[in-house]
Amino acid sequence: MIAKTFLSLFSTLYFFNCLAQTDTVSINSHLKNITKTPAYRNHQNIVQLNIIADYIKSNFLKYSDSVSFQEYEVDGKIYKNVICSFGAENKSRIIVGAHYDVCGDQEGADDNASGVVALLELAQQLSKQKLNKRIDLVAYTLEEPPYFRTEYMGSYIHAKYLSDHKIEVFGMLSIEMIGFFSDEKKSQNYPLGILSWFYGNKGDYITLVNKFGKGKFARQFSKRFKQSKTIKTKKFTAPKALPGIDFSDHLNYWNFGYSAMMITDTSFYRNKNYHQKTDTIATLDIHRMAKVIDGIFLALLKLNQ
Repeated sequence: MIAKTFLSLFSTLYFFNCLAQTDTVSINSHLKNITKTPAYRNHQNIVQLNIIADYIKSNFLKYSDSVSFQEYEVDGKIYKNVICSFGAENKSRIIVGAHYDVCGDQEGADDNASGVVALLELAQQLSKQKLNKRIDLVAYTLEEPPYFRTEYMGSYIHAKYLSDHKIEVFGMLSIEMIGFFSDEKKSQNYPLGILSWFYGNKGDYITLVNKFGKGKFARQFSKRFKQSKTIKTKKFTAPKALPGIDFSDHLNYWNFGYSAMMITDTSFYRNKNYHQKTDTIATLDIHRMAKVIDGIFLALLKLNQ
C-alpha cells in the first residue's frame, strides 16, 4: 500500500514537472526584445512604452483570444495595461501580474523584464491547460517612480476596476525581479540583520513574500510552489511596515482587500544593479529564472485541480 501510494505521488510529480519546461532560448529572446530598445521604457518615453505594450499583446495573442488593453490617461498621455485571460469569465480569478516600465534611463533586465517574460512564458504554458479558475495575466505600466504608491499605477487602475465591478478574485501574485541569484557568501542582505540567522547570507533562492493575515490564496500558492521543488525557495511573512515587503504591484490589491503576494529575488537586498544602468541581461541567471517560472506554472496548475 505504501509503495503504491509512493508510486502514485511520484507519477503525479513527474507528470506535472514534464508539463513545466520553460525554454531558456525563448527567455533570452524576449529579454533582448524588451530591454534592447531605441529608448528606455520609462514614463517619459510613451512611444517606447507603447511599443513594448504592443509586443506583449502580440505575444499574448498567440495563446489566447481574450487579450486587451486597459487604457487610462495621465497628464494628457494614454498608458496601457495589457491583459491576457484563460478560463471561463464567470469563474473566480487569479491575477498574475508584472510591470513592464523602468525607473529612469536603464534597461531594467531584472527590474522588471524578468517578470514580463514570465508572463509571456506562462501564457504559452497555460494555453494548453483546462482550468477550473480564470487566470488573468496582467502586464502593468507605471509601477516605477514618480507614480509608485499613487492612483496612477497600472496595478491600482486594475485592482480598482475589479473592486468597482465586484469581480470575484481568489488572489493575486506579483512577479517582481526573478532573475538575479548568487552562491557567494554575504550576497544576501535583509531589512533586519538578524534575519540572516534564519534565511542565510547567500542569494541563492527565490522568495515568496506576504504580509501577516493576508489570506487563503497566499498560503495555498506558497504551499504548492514549494511542493513543485523546481528551485530553492524561502517564504517570508512580515508586517506591511517592514521596508520592501510592499514594494511592488501587489500593494494595490492589498489596499482593495484582496489576498495578494509577491515572488521575488529580493530586489535591492541582493541585486546591486537595482535601478542602475548595470541591470542588464548579462547579470541574470536564465536557468534559475526558468525554474522560477516553472514553479509558478505548476503552482497555478495545482490550484486549478
